[in-house]
Amino acid sequence: MKVKIEIATPDMASHIASLIMEAMSPECCQNIAGPKHTLVDFHRMMTRLVEEDDSQYSYQNTLVAYVSNGILAGICVAYDGAKLHQLRRRFIEAAQEFLDIDYSGMQDETEDGEYYIDSLAVSSNFRGKGIATELLKAAIAKGKELEIPAVGLLVDKGNSKAESLYAKLGFEYANDTTWGGHSMKHLQYRKF
Repeated sequence: MKVKIEIATPDMASHIASLIMEAMSPECCQNIAGPKHTLVDFHRMMTRLVEEDDSQYSYQNTLVAYVSNGILAGICVAYDGAKLHQLRRRFIEAAQEFLDIDYSGMQDETEDGEYYIDSLAVSSNFRGKGIATELLKAAIAKGKELEIPAVGLLVDKGNSKAESLYAKLGFEYANDTTWGGHSMKHLQYRKF
């Protein structure tokens, strides 16, 4: 299957938000939304964040994968870890506005010196066709282009299939962490 990788555009925001939520998992999204809000509320918030220029989930930080028939099949949201606090400011503001929750104390999932892959998702109809691999290769190339020493990501400790894919591409174990209430492994690619 032929895959074309491009930078996203703002008109893709709703679709990108849905795929980000798929990457996070419905349970995690609902946990972030809190008991007074629905996944629909969370999707509205994420769509706004994708539309913005200066959000960690911005379309400008999103690579999209199109398959040969022009269908958006997957996304990879990634950014310079040194800019996390600057980019996350929009998430904190949106969570306050949409969810009435203060996330200003949220722990960091990345750091300076890491091009961080925040969200990677492929639509269910297109999984197993190498699209995630192509998105990851594009993210690695972007990290190298930006001259950031490492490309990093978090993987749920129970997701051995994803971890195997990352290992095949050269990602190695960095440390254990917790994010969104899940035990995670922090993996990094440093083979530039």
